Amino acid sequence: MRALVLGGTAFVGRAIVDALLRDGADVTLFGRGRTGPELFPGVRRLVGDRDTGDYAALTAAARERPFDAVVDVSGYVARQVRGALAALEGHEGRYVFVSTQAVYAGPGSGEDTPRKAPRPDVDDVALLDNSTYGPAKVACEDEVTARFGERATVVRPGQVTGPYDTSDAFLYWLRRAGRGGPVAVPADPAQPVQLLDARDLGRLVAALVRADLGGAFNAVGPAEPLTLAGLLAVCARVAGTRARLVPVRDEPGYFPLVREDWASQRRDAARARAAGLTATPFAETVAAVREWDAARGRPAREAGLGYTARREAELLAEAELLAERGEPPRGA
Repeated sequence: MRALVLGGTAFVGRAIVDALLRDGADVTLFGRGRTGPELFPGVRRLVGDRDTGDYAALTAAARERPFDAVVDVSGYVARQVRGALAALEGHEGRYVFVSTQAVYAGPGSGEDTPRKAPRPDVDDVALLDNSTYGPAKVACEDEVTARFGERATVVRPGQVTGPYDTSDAFLYWLRRAGRGGPVAVPADPAQPVQLLDARDLGRLVAALVRADLGGAFNAVGPAEPLTLAGLLAVCARVAGTRARLVPVRDEPGYFPLVREDWASQRRDAARARAAGLTATPFAETVAAVREWDAARGRPAREAGLGYTARREAELLAEAELLAERGEPPRGA
């Protein structure tokens, strides 16, 4: 199996390439060559740039010998996907596009949930934000399915974590649980959470390529139901601490893993599991991320993500005062 991966050296792409190699695929990478140059020694690398439309190396390689499957990890706007398709003109194998749960427009658990209106007009990655990211990915999906039909495979991951996760969203909870004690959260502790281990995502993509399966697949995890309170409990247990969530009155705009739309955290992964999505126990994922974070020296997280120790102390004191007065912690 000759597999081309567009991207493949950052977090999710790295897990996919690793799974393909373990599956015995002959992998070629296409990217700018700036991330992880030390990774995957012996794997052929084609250097180009999807942002500038530099696909010369890819076009030459595709003409030299066709690929059996293409896995697109780095397509964010329709212009990038169209550029890759043009460079691969004549490719008749499978095209696997890694999309996102952000394409969905509303409630619904399956892959047939209505999607947002596509935004093919968003042609610059720098223009992506919370309002355009999902619609831009819808436009990417449409480009792939229009070109490949039954030979198109769309994988829609939810929030992904695991070793090499530099997004800091899950890391905030992991490190906070490590300190133990009361943990302020501007949300209901019963909120469901879906977190997928990147290694499970990689194995799913490899399985889809191997089986030559088409269609759309929700890639969400873990297999067992999880809430914010449960997530903190597992993180604390792995760290050997005791921690508990305390709902607080606050509206930070964004808070790691907090979602107003609970339906977005209840997607059904049955189709993906039947196709090969594995289920790493959540505690194993937590331990793996904790070990990786320690090995890299626990660098400072992104500024402004979650609460500082001072802000959290203020909110916890306010919550304690409200409890003494018999008032609910979160006003409505």
